[in-house]
Amino acid sequence: MFKDAFKNRKVLITGHTGFKGSWLAIWLKELGAGVIGYSLAPPSEPNNFEATRLREKITHIHGDIRDLDKLMGTFKKYQPEFVFHLAAQPLVRLSYDEPKLTFDTNVGGTVNVFEAVRKTPSVKVLVNITSDKCYENREWVWGYRENDPMGGHDPYSASKGCAELVFNAYLKSFFSQGAAQNRAIGAALWQDPKKYSGPWNFGPDDGSHLTAAEMADRLIKYWGDGSWEDLSAPQALHEAKLLKLCCDKAHAELYWYSALTIDECLQMTADWYKMFYEVSSHESTYKFCTKQIAGYIERAKKRNLIWTDK
Repeated sequence: MFKDAFKNRKVLITGHTGFKGSWLAIWLKELGAGVIGYSLAPPSEPNNFEATRLREKITHIHGDIRDLDKLMGTFKKYQPEFVFHLAAQPLVRLSYDEPKLTFDTNVGGTVNVFEAVRKTPSVKVLVNITSDKCYENREWVWGYRENDPMGGHDPYSASKGCAELVFNAYLKSFFSQGAAQNRAIGAALWQDPKKYSGPWNFGPDDGSHLTAAEMADRLIKYWGDGSWEDLSAPQALHEAKLLKLCCDKAHAELYWYSALTIDECLQMTADWYKMFYEVSSHESTYKFCTKQIAGYIERAKKRNLIWTDK
């Protein structure tokens, strides 16, 4: 699928104990990469990292991206060729309680990762994952493009906007002549770094936008039973109600489209949790994850969404 871009390559993932990071680590391992994970403990229970006993299948390092010395030591020891930066304080509500922690992690920690990349000649590709909340959200109905202003009402969103500005400064100051840097497309960068460097939006199609209530109703349907209750408070802290990305650039230049509908995503989510509560074997859980990844690939193939260099 990725033209063996990751096979036998050293890939370092920050935040590999989180949701996206753990799935990425599994997929890269199955593609033949030597995966090094650098992260704090999993942020929730249950979690995919512990359920699959992933620490036994990759090189697992317990570390904080705010710790520059330890991060630099990890880069120096393992000399990665690819770096996927996912580690973050990812919660809007927590950012109101811990704004300094949020900025220290999402801005200062990101600077540390870029410094480690800048001083590690082995790195050829950096994929910097941020958030759709990095944009100045006016809650309008059309999607934000890659050249729209950064912003953020809450500390989390502001920290992600800041991280994007930091990324752009490093890209223009240090990375444009050397390692290829990007926000999302590791395999394409390996093939043609000059062509694919820069910002990219990746998100669901318009048919996948649901309210929280609609999503809860559909998830209950795929789970088989259940109910939900609205516990939101009238005086709750501000959180955006509407946010959409424009992915036209990825559609036109990469021929990238979402391979899954929202209903397929929710069905696969319900299936994972059903498996988790029914199966006691960590190895069975890991195999179930690889099965879901294979199912995702098959859906992409059937919809002619496999990446190709146009």
